Amino acid sequence: MIVRRRLSTGVRALLALLLTCLAGFPLYWIINTAMTPTNDLYQGQQKPLPDISRALDLFSVLTTDTPFLGWMANSAFVAFGTTMLSLLMATMGAYALSRYKFVGKGPMGFLFFATQMLPEALLVVPLYSLFAALGLLNQLSGLVLVNSAFAMPVALFILKSAIDNVPYELEESARVDGCSPLSILQFMVVPLVAPSMAAAAVITFFDGWNEYLFATTFIQDRSSWVASTGLASFIGEFSTPLDTVFSAALVFTIPAVIFFLLMQRKIVSGLTAGSVKG
Repeated sequence: MIVRRRLSTGVRALLALLLTCLAGFPLYWIINTAMTPTNDLYQGQQKPLPDISRALDLFSVLTTDTPFLGWMANSAFVAFGTTMLSLLMATMGAYALSRYKFVGKGPMGFLFFATQMLPEALLVVPLYSLFAALGLLNQLSGLVLVNSAFAMPVALFILKSAIDNVPYELEESARVDGCSPLSILQFMVVPLVAPSMAAAAVITFFDGWNEYLFATTFIQDRSSWVASTGLASFIGEFSTPLDTVFSAALVFTIPAVIFFLLMQRKIVSGLTAGSVKG
């Protein structure tokens, strides 16, 4: 029995190691390609281990030849703005759809769902005309608005499912004690659905961080570019410095990975707390 249990533990550890290697291979290949000179890449002389000594030189090229750090700051503004605005609207919308009965509730929920059926490329022309009329072109706040419009419905349905599972009796007790609906939402419902909010935050942050089509179309001023647009600008018509492109891609990936790890801890801690209370 003990031998069988140890064998089972070894198989699970081996399987976990295999899955980790498969998931981490793209990141390893980005690092390896970034640390290999472009000429070696074209000649097929890429080594198995990355040359870490080139890291500082590549970072120096990114920061001196291009305003890449400024583009990263613009991406951070758009991503965090999209996350905060989407979560604010999605939380109030999800609470209304979950707890209140009003005319048009069903069609309204379907319209939120239908927004996910339309591709961005289909809406870019009418949105460009609208943004031009409102003076939102070349404005990062405009990107926050349009990204929130696409990310908010997903967050809304995630939070609605979580709020549906919150016992209604808790809110009735709070109302008897004199709490207003806004206080109930802020101090009772939001803490209970915090793990779902963390999951929705990850999705909306990635939407704002990785978005490319609207950022390229609506932002023409080079100093206001986001990092995804700046990253694409490294690809030239006649030549492309692949090591610079992949080093920029590596720097572009780090903030998103850090944000995911921070939110993952929130999700796991919230689920653990809920299991103990249950």
